Amino acid sequence: MPQIILTPAQRKVHRADAHHLDPVVLVGGDGLTAAVIKEVDGALKAHGLIKVRVFSDDRSAREAMLQALTEQLSAAPIQHIGKLLVLWRPLPEKAKPVVEERMPGPRDVKVLKFSKRGGQRPEVKLVRVLGNQRLTPGGQVKRAKVLKKSIKKSAP
Repeated sequence: MPQIILTPAQRKVHRADAHHLDPVVLVGGDGLTAAVIKEVDGALKAHGLIKVRVFSDDRSAREAMLQALTEQLSAAPIQHIGKLLVLWRPLPEKAKPVVEERMPGPRDVKVLKFSKRGGQRPEVKLVRVLGNQRLTPGGQVKRAKVLKKSIKKSAP
């Protein structure tokens, strides 16, 4: 799989985003094993931008690890500073399942209550309206009216 090529401006943005991150994968003395590559792949799928700490004193070995990770996982190398490697890969699109039977959830509604005197500002109140409730013109929350079921339709 080919690695992703980024412009210097894009790398700069990702470097800034990665500044506060902690390393999520640690590479020990065994180097790049299949388990390490699998963990890095899982972290890239979950986060997109990750730091990897390599416990090796050889800079050329760390450069080779960064190159191998970016080629095997089709990621972009963002930064190699000291023993930290920063990798980025775009997050995969998650498909949301559509459930037909799902009821409407709660929603937050702003209610304005105007003063009887004209010169004052209206009072703003945030009200949570649940799926089985409705908002009256006066700004009160009431339960939705239950529809009565026909006895003839419910009988077999």
